[in-house]
Amino acid sequence: MEVKLMKQKDDSAKRATLGKLSGLVGIVCNVCLAGSKLAVGKLAGSMSITADGLNNLSDAASSIVTLTGFKLAEKPADKEHPYGHARFEYLASLTVAVMILFIGFELAKSSVEKVLHPVAVEFSLLSMIVLIASILVKAGMMIFNTRMGKKIDSTTLLATAADSRNDVLTTTAVLIAALVEHATGWKVDGIMGILVAVFILWSGIGLARDTISPLLGEGVKSDFRKELTQEIMTYPMVLGCHDLMVHDYGPGKCYASVHVEFDKDDNLLACHEVVDQIERKCLEEYGTNLVIHLDPVITDDVEINRMQKLVRQWLADKDSRLAMHDFRMHSCDDKTKVVFDLVIPDELQGKEEEIKEALENFLNQGAGEEYQADITFDPETDW
Repeated sequence: MEVKLMKQKDDSAKRATLGKLSGLVGIVCNVCLAGSKLAVGKLAGSMSITADGLNNLSDAASSIVTLTGFKLAEKPADKEHPYGHARFEYLASLTVAVMILFIGFELAKSSVEKVLHPVAVEFSLLSMIVLIASILVKAGMMIFNTRMGKKIDSTTLLATAADSRNDVLTTTAVLIAALVEHATGWKVDGIMGILVAVFILWSGIGLARDTISPLLGEGVKSDFRKELTQEIMTYPMVLGCHDLMVHDYGPGKCYASVHVEFDKDDNLLACHEVVDQIERKCLEEYGTNLVIHLDPVITDDVEINRMQKLVRQWLADKDSRLAMHDFRMHSCDDKTKVVFDLVIPDELQGKEEEIKEALENFLNQGAGEEYQADITFDPETDW
């Protein structure tokens, strides 16, 4: 375990180093591009080139935020924040998204004015060189951030890579506008400026959506749920698992809980050893701190097994998506209570009483005793 914790610290340090390196590269490249484009745009009277330069300026500010975000995210846990500060990376992404949206809105206003009051753009070889150089630099930044983002599984760096890709497309559009206006005399500069602004706004909205989701607490990915449950089921003595919940406190800071079923007659110390093994494996393989709730299951009661099989078959006939767990029975006031948890899909939510009543009618058909269903309904969500 100590070796694993050291590896986690090394991984966190590597993540912070690569993230800060990406931020520094972004600051230098974007400041150089913004300065050259703003100068050329002013000399040429081109709104689209100026818009593209301002976009690079916003990218430089975004890189500063990214750098700061990774720096703050590597702070260790403290009394006020026992789960660490890794969510600063998400906050950095959200700040970048807000800045992109603001710049996009301002550019849209300026470009509309240029459409309403068009001014000829001065064509020059210098402006063409600057735009082509920008395309090449941004393509290189896209490749760099994509590789770094995949290497450390960072949504922030992958979003930065996507933003660089968008810049390649928008700068290409600006270049085309300059060439078209020079060749035909059509004043399309303002229109291209609007298109650039729309693209910036669209990117900002997408980035905001992607970063707000984990901050709000998005569900666990289905692949992770499948892999983890399959891993748990490979251990001896484990009869089943359910109620997996995952809490994301930022990259590399995942905590989860799950209920794991064991035979009630199994040795408690042996069960505890299996639980420890599963928790250690989850931390090592998935980087997730797992806490397991042990559920004892009765397996040698003939009547309970018969009734459980009967109920499970009825549920499967009604809807194959209905999943039952924690099944047990006990007598109460001359009735036999059938108690279990039932996971229902979204389409059946609101029909809980209907399901309960239909099951009770089924169980009491021709039965010599009265059965009562005591069901706890769980929504079908990937938590």
